[in-house]
Formats: sequence, structure tokens, C-alpha cells
Amino acid sequence: MARMPLTREQVAPTRLVLNVEKVGLTEEQFSQLCSDNRDLRMELTAQKELIIMPPAGLKSSWRNNILSTRLTTWAEKDGTGIVCDSSAGYRLPNSAIRGPDASWIRRERLAAFDDKELEKFGHLCPDFAAEVMSPSDTLAELQGKMAEYIANGAQLGWLIDPFDACVYIYRPDQAVECLENPTTISGDPVLSGFVFNVAEIW
Repeated sequence: MARMPLTREQVAPTRLVLNVEKVGLTEEQFSQLCSDNRDLRMELTAQKELIIMPPAGLKSSWRNNILSTRLTTWAEKDGTGIVCDSSAGYRLPNSAIRGPDASWIRRERLAAFDDKELEKFGHLCPDFAAEVMSPSDTLAELQGKMAEYIANGAQLGWLIDPFDACVYIYRPDQAVECLENPTTISGDPVLSGFVFNVAEIW
């Protein structure tokens, strides 16, 4: 008997969501928790939910790396900001600690922090944040994260769904734009001149 192929949900690694509101988990304690469990990715929501995610699958990691690499190549030529990969953590103004799959920050904003502060979670929201959907994500969860980035100061956000070949573009004070099966997406004007060949990761 032929075996039915597994769905995306069936192959998705398990993630845990723990309510830690009454525990009173501080930023320093959360940072230590992350350091003590480096094989896991963790985020802390504004509602004090601890999200524990397993390491990314190979294809998800590859997609994230392609985006970060292309963004870094552009940023090195542009010179006005820096790129961080998915291991970076940001403490947003709403107190959530999030780690987008790729992000970019203007250098002029980083000047407000000393080297010691920059070795910890960034106390700011990146100017650009991107999330690339993996099998363990749901669209609703990532849409919530993208809206959160914009509400906390991001000027541009990309939610890339490689399973349905869709890209959702987020900008302040604008309706979300959905592009179906695009070949490329432009970062203008926030990422001036950056064009990502998104079809590369479909």
C-alpha cells in the first residue's frame, strides 16, 4: 500500500508555550536561560509567554541564511546599517523579547548604545524585520509578530511563506500588501536599492 505524503503540520517540530507571568522572569534571567540552553530558540512575549522552539530544519535554516546573506551583501555596499541573523534578540518597547529571522538597523540608532549594551539584547526594534515561515509556524502567529514589529517601530517587515509562495509586506500606517508568487521583492525606500530574489527560496 502506498504511503500518503506527510503534511507540513505532521513534520513540524514541536514548540512549547509556557505562561511565566506569575514567575516574574526578568530580562537577565531570560538571557541566562537562553545561554544555558543554546540548542533551543526562545522568545518572551509581551504577555509573558515563554516560547521554546527547537533548532530549525535544514531547509528552513537554508532559506533564512539565503535572505540574511543577500541582505548582508547589500548592507555592506550601502553602509548605513547592520544586518543581524536569527540568533539576535531584541527587547521591544512593549517588553517582548523577539528574534526575527533577519533584521537590519540603521547605524545612527546604534550610536546611542555602548559596546557593553550591544553585547546584550538590543533595546530597540529593528528598522527592518523579516520572518520566513517554517513547518513549526502558523500564519496567524507570524502575522501577529509582524504587526508587533511595526507597532513597536519597524519601518518595513516581510513575512515570507515559502509553502504557498506568498510574501506579506508590512509598513507603518498602511494596509498589509500580499504578493502571490513574486519573483523579486523590493526593500525601497527603507532598504534603498535592495531587491531580493525571493523565488530563490521557493
